[in-house]
Amino acid sequence: MEKLTFDNDIKVFGIHVKNFPAGIGAAFDELIIKIGDRAGERNYYGISYLDNNGEAIYKAVAENKIPGEAEKYGYPESEIEKGEYLFKALKNWQTQTDCIKDIFHEMMEDKNADITKPCVEWYKTDDGMLCLVKAK
Repeated sequence: MEKLTFDNDIKVFGIHVKNFPAGIGAAFDELIIKIGDRAGERNYYGISYLDNNGEAIYKAVAENKIPGEAEKYGYPESEIEKGEYLFKALKNWQTQTDCIKDIFHEMMEDKNADITKPCVEWYKTDDGMLCLVKAK
């Protein structure tokens, strides 16, 4: 498994997807239409984790480009924690969305994965994404 490092926390804003996983696509479509930037023009991420009740939480988010964007677009702000991440690249992800969960399950079994931290999907382009898990 490959590694990459975020030197700084990444400020993001976006949508808590209530009807996960069915509502993921619609949430990203809403963000892209409202903001006007496609993947490649702006970084988009999916952040997922289990809450205290074991329920899956998923947020479709966009990276802040300038201070105040979250308020401008009316979305809550959060961040992706800086540090080292394990990752796997997935090409043509739009035709393989069913296997993303399997990639994360496999990554979470790695002894170097910090399973207490959220999983991150980084949509780098319309057809390329990275599956990221925080490293211990």
